[in-house]
Amino acid sequence: MEAVARLRNCPTSPRKMRLVVDLVRGKNVNDALNILKFAQKHAARDVEKLLLSAVANWGEKNDSSPEDSNLFIKQIFVDQGRTLKRFQPAPFGRAYRIRKRSNHVTIIVDSRDGE
Repeated sequence: MEAVARLRNCPTSPRKMRLVVDLVRGKNVNDALNILKFAQKHAARDVEKLLLSAVANWGEKNDSSPEDSNLFIKQIFVDQGRTLKRFQPAPFGRAYRIRKRSNHVTIIVDSRDGE
C-alpha cells in the first residue's frame, strides 16, 4: 500500500528543488534520509521533512512500523507553483521585473514487499 505526501507553495524555484529531488529518486527511505541530511542545498531540508511525513502517512495507512518494512521512494516529482511578480527600481525611471517562483513537491512511498 503506497502513501502520498505533498508540499504546496514551497518558496524555492522548481529548478533548484529538482536538483535535490533527483538525488533521492528511487532510493530506499533510509538511504534517502542520509543523503538529504548531509546535502548542502537549502531545499534538502524541505524534502527531508516531506519524506518523513510520507513515511508517517504510510505507517498510519498500513498499521505497521515503517522500520520493519523495506520502504522506498516509488515516485517523486516537482511541479511549478504560483509566481509572485515584483518590481525593482532601475536607472532612468525604469523598473526590472523580479519573478519569485514557488513549487509543489509530491512524494509517493511504498514497500518493496508489496510488489
